[in-house]
Amino acid sequence: MPAFKSDFLRTMSERGFIHQTSDDAGLDTIFAKETVTAYIGFDATAKSLHAGSLIQIMMLHWLQQTGHRPIALMGGGTSMIGDPSFKDEARKLLTPQDIEDNLAGIRRNFMPYLKFGSGPNDAVMVNNADWLMEINYVNFLRDVGRHFSVNRMLAFDSVKLRLDREQSLSFLEFNYMILQAYDFVELYKRLGCRLQMGGSDQWGNIINGIDLGRRMEDAQLYALTTPLLTTSSGAKMGKSASGAVWLDAEMLSPYEFWQYWRNTEDADVARFLKLYTTALLHGRAAAEQASDTARKTFEEGALAESLPTVEVDKTALETGVGILSLLVTAGLAASNGEARRHVQGGAVRLNDEPVSDERRLVTPQDLSPENVVKLSLGKKKYILIRPI
Repeated sequence: MPAFKSDFLRTMSERGFIHQTSDDAGLDTIFAKETVTAYIGFDATAKSLHAGSLIQIMMLHWLQQTGHRPIALMGGGTSMIGDPSFKDEARKLLTPQDIEDNLAGIRRNFMPYLKFGSGPNDAVMVNNADWLMEINYVNFLRDVGRHFSVNRMLAFDSVKLRLDREQSLSFLEFNYMILQAYDFVELYKRLGCRLQMGGSDQWGNIINGIDLGRRMEDAQLYALTTPLLTTSSGAKMGKSASGAVWLDAEMLSPYEFWQYWRNTEDADVARFLKLYTTALLHGRAAAEQASDTARKTFEEGALAESLPTVEVDKTALETGVGILSLLVTAGLAASNGEARRHVQGGAVRLNDEPVSDERRLVTPQDLSPENVVKLSLGKKKYILIRPI
């Protein structure tokens, strides 16, 4: 990795964000001389982004911290198609209302990390539906489509790997890379955007945008991608045993988010500390409360009310709920079979007492004075069961 002179690229390099750039020297020069506008696109595939997207948000955060202007591009238009890059099959098509609902949630994910406004390096949030939904198809083919070589598009790994596996790639999906390239050109024309950033899987799409910008606007545009990020054991970032690690506090509590990072493998700690700062998302107070909850739970064996809570029907509890069913309800097991294996392996505790009988029923007699049942799996996963 070269020794960068600009604050942004030096920070990105030192913290491990850079996988590839289209022009190290050229990019370093413009960052050292001017306020650079750069963007990352986010499609609206769910009501929240998850921890796997956090590396991209942190890039925008550092871009702003070093005096430059970030654009968070909402994919209201491209979400109508779905990015096929390195996917085994087409994404489920979302309705316009699905996309709008998801965008409303995703926009909130950025607020702790970026300052939005009208200042020279205030962040900007735009939606590519503003131009993509207004495209005249024939004009688009003449003005934009003529610049793309199908032979070259087929050679990109994101497309080639899928075709090599003889998995269908629809014409709808094939157009995605053209639309993403066009986004780059539109942002250059509208906001003077010179750089697109993204994960390493987006390299081909970004390069298409650079080439299109040169052909249509005679513009010098740039690319910067981050490495594919996995844990030392090979797990994909943003996923946990119980599902996605959402950034939205309503979809995943601050405690559970904190615990995801607290459970980081030792080999990953230094690397992740350079890439992420968890107190940014939910605030310092929530991070400290999560830490306090963990200390009380794991070190003192106390019952912390801020532990994740699952509500169950009081009537069902009165007749007795099977421990296997309760583990599934609490999200500690995906099936009764998995729950049974956890019990047989000695990993399950009820109110801190080991459970060895897979037919064990949980009843009102198991409720604590606080009217909850404490259910745990292993040494790190604790759930409160509360009757309603």
